[in-house]
Amino acid sequence: MTVLKGLREALVLLVIALVVVAVAAGVWVAVSGGEFVTRFGIALVVVGALLGVTGDLTLSRVGMLGARAAFGLAPEQETGGGGRVLTGVGIFLFVGLPLVVVGITLIS
Repeated sequence: MTVLKGLREALVLLVIALVVVAVAAGVWVAVSGGEFVTRFGIALVVVGALLGVTGDLTLSRVGMLGARAAFGLAPEQETGGGGRVLTGVGIFLFVGLPLVVVGITLIS
């Protein structure tokens, strides 16, 4: 059952990433012109690489450290998870890597 929850979470993250990247590529094409498919592929590679490097939602946690400290709260614990099933490796394998592969395919 945990595997299905993890795959469902990866699918949701993948769809969200694709929508956000498509909007960003559309804005990029609208502003500077060019071909949508190539810009979409480049944006997919960039987002996939960022997800691969961070491997998790680490950047959002780092961004909240100052606010949590200002309110006297302890840093977030890694064990909490917030109901998430995928680890950093799972996000890399099931979200970041497919984005990079599809992006490279679209560029070539």
